[in-house]
Amino acid sequence: MDRLRLWFNILDPRLVLSSQAEIEEARTLLQKEGNTQRNEKVANAWLLSLSSVHADTGAVISPVFRPQGFLPISAPLVIASLIPHKGIKPALFWQFLLQTYCAGFNHSNRNATATKDNKTSMKQSLLIVGTVSYSTFAGALPQIILQRFRLFSAVTETICRSFLPIPLSACLAAFSVMVVRSEESENGIQVFDSNGNAVGASKEAGSKAIKETALSRAALFGTTAAVPSFLLALLKRAKFGQRNPMIIAPVRHVSTAIIFGLMIPVSFSLFPQFGKIKRENLEKEFQSLESNGELFYHRGL
Repeated sequence: MDRLRLWFNILDPRLVLSSQAEIEEARTLLQKEGNTQRNEKVANAWLLSLSSVHADTGAVISPVFRPQGFLPISAPLVIASLIPHKGIKPALFWQFLLQTYCAGFNHSNRNATATKDNKTSMKQSLLIVGTVSYSTFAGALPQIILQRFRLFSAVTETICRSFLPIPLSACLAAFSVMVVRSEESENGIQVFDSNGNAVGASKEAGSKAIKETALSRAALFGTTAAVPSFLLALLKRAKFGQRNPMIIAPVRHVSTAIIFGLMIPVSFSLFPQFGKIKRENLEKEFQSLESNGELFYHRGL
């Protein structure tokens, strides 16, 4: 619950408009007074720094890929990707935009200690392109099934329009995280002792960070796809919905936006940003460390 309250404050959309100078001023203030008793100015500086500066590199994150920008940018894409389309091209178009943005967000908020000099390798760039391409096709699969195979029976249409997008959305969201951030499990990420000292790079910690983030993203997109479908099913059965079929589309759009907006801080706070991992779960070279049985890592977002 503490993490949830913190994320509600971090996701203040006004913070995304902060300039480079304001962010640098906040970082300077934290260097001077960050460990002292907090006042409102220091607390605001912490929120601005947490939401705008990458934890590993110290670089300012692009406003497009900051946590506060996630809702206003991706919500229209999520709504457009979940609505029924009349053809395959619109479905592919909106899926491409959504999957491209999600891949960019995952990459910008990754644990950057797994990459050399914090630069994206050619291999990872190709994996990102492949992830977007595959996810675009897979996300539009329900529409492709309906159009190409001409399966327009009531049961088939219900499955493709209402049920299939739910597991697809969750799986594709997790898939994007796991592939885009695969270098973290391959190369390992920095782990720290209780004093904040880096003690080495661990592949096990990298795998744990990816799994936690993938689960949180699957919960976000899966819930966003599931709840509006359930509400629409109830509305279509109700007499009010049967008498006013034109209300179905607005309810779908509004409910999707509301659920998505509420689930963003919930999914971001499912796991701590500074995660813990037991020493015995790490590689052999960490077993001899004096760390009270636990080490820490930056999970990313």
